[in-house]
Amino acid sequence: MPLKGKVAVVTGGAQGIGKAVVKKLMEKGCAVVMADTDWEAGEETAAGFAGLGRVLFVPADVGREDDVRVLVERAASHFGRLDILVCNAGVFRSVPLEHCSLDEWQRLIGTNLTGAFLCAKHAAPFLACHGGSIVTIASTRAFMSEPDTEAYAASKGGLVALTHALAVSLGPGVRVNCISPGWIETCEWQKASRRRPAAHSEEDRSQHPAGRVGTPEDVASLAAWLVSPEAGFVTGVNFVVDGGMTRKMVYV
Repeated sequence: MPLKGKVAVVTGGAQGIGKAVVKKLMEKGCAVVMADTDWEAGEETAAGFAGLGRVLFVPADVGREDDVRVLVERAASHFGRLDILVCNAGVFRSVPLEHCSLDEWQRLIGTNLTGAFLCAKHAAPFLACHGGSIVTIASTRAFMSEPDTEAYAASKGGLVALTHALAVSLGPGVRVNCISPGWIETCEWQKASRRRPAAHSEEDRSQHPAGRVGTPEDVASLAAWLVSPEAGFVTGVNFVVDGGMTRKMVYV
């Protein structure tokens, strides 16, 4: 196992893409500290993955610096080290510009962008001890938009820029890369009370050059490679995982 003995923190790890990342890293040999604000989902996921190896659920709001400090220190003390940080925690809201309050704007920026900054800030000294790696999870919304998503798009665009800034500041001791997913179907990766089967039309699938909608495993597999020694010469890069959609010209 290429990541055997490594310790990872995954924020927003109880559901969706984060949950798939936790599972993939554990399958690769990592001990994982999973942070989330949803206690029900966190405890359910930790119990469900316990058979894969060492996993610890820590309730945390990444927009609060005290929560982040406790999260990182607890991860390092519980498992004795910290090698990997995956900044996945995020919230989405679609709000018309004229109705988007400053509080709403700051909430999205605080979780999606400031949360990653705080996690990197507090994790970096531990990561540097072992040649660690950070992966941020942005979105193709950093490069293209639907209406009424200003705060979300700004937060994800900021993550892409934060990634290359961190890569320069923290290198060579810590590598930092970004993944920007497109349409990723997460409904089967929710907690039990919210889980439902995926339902996609032929149009949904065929509009992707890859011929299908993305899965959380698509993102998790790339994240696991990026934090592995195999990606040792890769840093400061944003990887788009969208089945080719952002490369497709669309005419109406």
